[in-house]
Amino acid sequence: MAKNPPFRRVLIANRGEIAVRITRGLRELGIESVVVHSDIDTRCAHVLAADHAVPLGGNTAAESYLDIGKILAAAKRTGAEAIHPGYGFLSENSGFARAVRDAGLVFIGPKPEAMERLGGKKAAREEAIAAGVPVIPGTEQDQGDAGLIEFGKKIGMPVMVKASAGGGGRGMRMVEREQDLAEALAAGRREAKASFGDDRMILERAVFPARHIEIQLIGDQHGHVVSLHERECSVQRRHQKVLEEAPSAVVDEALRQRMGAAAISLAKRVGYDNAGTAEFLLDPKGNFYFLEVNARLQVEHPVTELVTGVDLVHLQLHVAAGGKLEQLLAGRDLRPRGHAIEARICAESPETGYIPAAGLLRLVREAEGPGVRVDSGVYSGWEVPPFYDSMLAKLVVHAPDRATACARLSQALREMVYLGIPTNVDFLRRVVDDEAFRTANISTDMLKHRPDLAAGPASGPGDYTLAAAVLCQALGKSGGAGGNAAATGGDGAGSTAVWQTLGGFRLFEGTR
Repeated sequence: MAKNPPFRRVLIANRGEIAVRITRGLRELGIESVVVHSDIDTRCAHVLAADHAVPLGGNTAAESYLDIGKILAAAKRTGAEAIHPGYGFLSENSGFARAVRDAGLVFIGPKPEAMERLGGKKAAREEAIAAGVPVIPGTEQDQGDAGLIEFGKKIGMPVMVKASAGGGGRGMRMVEREQDLAEALAAGRREAKASFGDDRMILERAVFPARHIEIQLIGDQHGHVVSLHERECSVQRRHQKVLEEAPSAVVDEALRQRMGAAAISLAKRVGYDNAGTAEFLLDPKGNFYFLEVNARLQVEHPVTELVTGVDLVHLQLHVAAGGKLEQLLAGRDLRPRGHAIEARICAESPETGYIPAAGLLRLVREAEGPGVRVDSGVYSGWEVPPFYDSMLAKLVVHAPDRATACARLSQALREMVYLGIPTNVDFLRRVVDDEAFRTANISTDMLKHRPDLAAGPASGPGDYTLAAAVLCQALGKSGGAGGNAAATGGDGAGSTAVWQTLGGFRLFEGTR
């Protein structure tokens, strides 16, 4: 990896866990970090961790993290040379990427032209076909409800109804009976219109049981694209990923090479640079089919980092500054080593239908130890706002083999404590401890057929537990204190990282 910092100062157009993680990557390269924040996020972890912070005003995403004008003004005000969008918010908005470039700044992501060619499911599918990448039998055009219904009958049930401009499972439905197609299309159009402002739909044959396999790509500005191999993201609920791992237990070296070559072929066709992920479905016979490209850093990128030894944020920064992959990765053995699994810790209640939660986190204790990594955006005494995604942190483990990684993740989940609001920690532990997961007998519809895994006590911690948490918080250091310039919206440097402000605490020590 190149030694000279590719930039002097970078603005992070995001919040929470991913902004903290990018700040860490910047600091490791000697680059100053600038973050932006809404009013309610003034004491958010990413603000406390950064060198500089700029308030955007408002509380909702539309008033803050989605306001392109405010973000560009913050970059200009602080002298940032580049903008990292993280994931979510504006990360896959080609208009934002173009606006950053037009403002004379560097967008740490793919070129807007490549993003546009892969941005919608319809466009990406057409590019995949042209690149010779296997696709699921389906239609690339919205033929109207009548035409799509007729097409669905032609290719046979079950089918997947998908929002053309969609992502994150929004506007997506599996339809098993012909008589349900009209209702599914109508519901999908409503959701797509509300989420993306575009109600166009496409239709594909459903592949099931299927496994969700994705290939991590990194490209530079000189036409080179490298595959950093696969991740498996088959454990999902409502098309949202729950657990991710690398490598996949069912992908051998020959299949790994074929999927990687297909992903690289597509990326080169559109002139893709920076980090991105090509997603595929894998059927029981070993056939894979293209789904979409995520033109950004993925939530699950840490599992790839742990098995390849490559820091993806560092790579993103270097290639955005014009670095060449052949030099950045010279001499590196990129073959997967060991096994890594990531669990998404969310403020939600699986026991009551995965309802998102907000409120005061009275006590936070996150796992630590060999082979354990926690990318967190929360701390004791912080109030989780109701305006954004429910993810609080990511628990990632790495071990020599999958069985050991499963055991390590199960133990680490037992050590994760978030008192004050409901979380999915117990649900994740039940999934990880389940025989199907332990034997890698998983598919994208696993949780749909296992409602028992979401079942459990819906009540939160008792009054005595909460009282103990409040007392420990009062006696220890406050996670919200720190007196750093970033927390007040100033532009001063020398902020203390959030994890350095937290007091140590052990709950039920010696009883595990």
